Amino acid sequence: MIKIGMFCTNQQQLGTDMVSALDEQIAMVRMARDKGWNSYFVGQHFLNEGDNKALQMVPLLARLASEAGEMTMGTGIMLLPLLNPVYVAETIASLDVIARGNFVFGIGLGYRKAEWDAFGAWKGERAARYETCLDLAKRLWAGEEVSFDSPYCRLDKARLNLRPVQQPHPPIWVAAKHEDAIRRAARVGDCIFHSPKATFETHRKRIGLYMSELRKLGKPFPKENPGMIELYCAKDRKTAMALGAPYLQHKYQTYASWEKTKAMPEEERIDLPFEELMKGRFVIGSPQECYEQLRPYWEQLGIDHFVFRTQFVGMPLANALQSIRLISDELLPALRKAEPRPLAQVAVA
Repeated sequence: MIKIGMFCTNQQQLGTDMVSALDEQIAMVRMARDKGWNSYFVGQHFLNEGDNKALQMVPLLARLASEAGEMTMGTGIMLLPLLNPVYVAETIASLDVIARGNFVFGIGLGYRKAEWDAFGAWKGERAARYETCLDLAKRLWAGEEVSFDSPYCRLDKARLNLRPVQQPHPPIWVAAKHEDAIRRAARVGDCIFHSPKATFETHRKRIGLYMSELRKLGKPFPKENPGMIELYCAKDRKTAMALGAPYLQHKYQTYASWEKTKAMPEEERIDLPFEELMKGRFVIGSPQECYEQLRPYWEQLGIDHFVFRTQFVGMPLANALQSIRLISDELLPALRKAEPRPLAQVAVA
């Protein structure tokens, strides 16, 4: 059965009243809860640039937990190279307790120089810090006595008394784009958390590499195959483009400005005209049109847990609630009946 999640927008425009913005996120989570959505996720950034600011992920997740009922809580994603391993271990254990063991630990390397510099994650050290942070957290969750010495963390026979509800730890979803990151994901995590920035064909290539790496490692295919999708649903495509597309376009213009210093492969570029950027990436239209645009993801790639972002920076609450309502009432019941292709049967490039 396909699961449906909501990606909550913690980023807002500079002039936005953040108390009101929080109330709007609460309203959206309540609707998703009442309509039977399965999960909710929040992202993490520091020192937001340009015309936006953001509530931090961990307190927002904890606040939304009181509204989310039985929905799974998830980090989408926590930027491990920036953070102290003890902070990560204790924070994730705390969130798993708050979620009563119904929690997903999404992790990633990040890509913004401003963040890496602010936290002293220097070039050449980031991947190692990422892996070390996760390894130490796993050891602390297991109750080991841990000693470690580095410029950013010193432990002398440290032991963590607080443990996650889920043992040995919550499921680890790994955001991974480049080949080295995909190989790392196969080694250290439980599944890949597919990016909304990638095209369908890019997803196919990544899944192929990931499955190949799992086979080399002798590891089973993951229990879940999740993907985040930018989706806006309205009564028809024209209305969806009018009510949703301008805010999605602005979001990706911001992404492009953040990534302007990166040497991106041609297939990964997002500094494109919006009509071109949409192709093979975004799902916009009526419930039936959204269903057909999503179909290849479960039929060909085996995606079985969609995390939809359907509200974007600057979008009025009414627009977002309209999309959530249509997804819930007309798209979600059809998706519930869909049968994702088992990952072992996925034909990959």
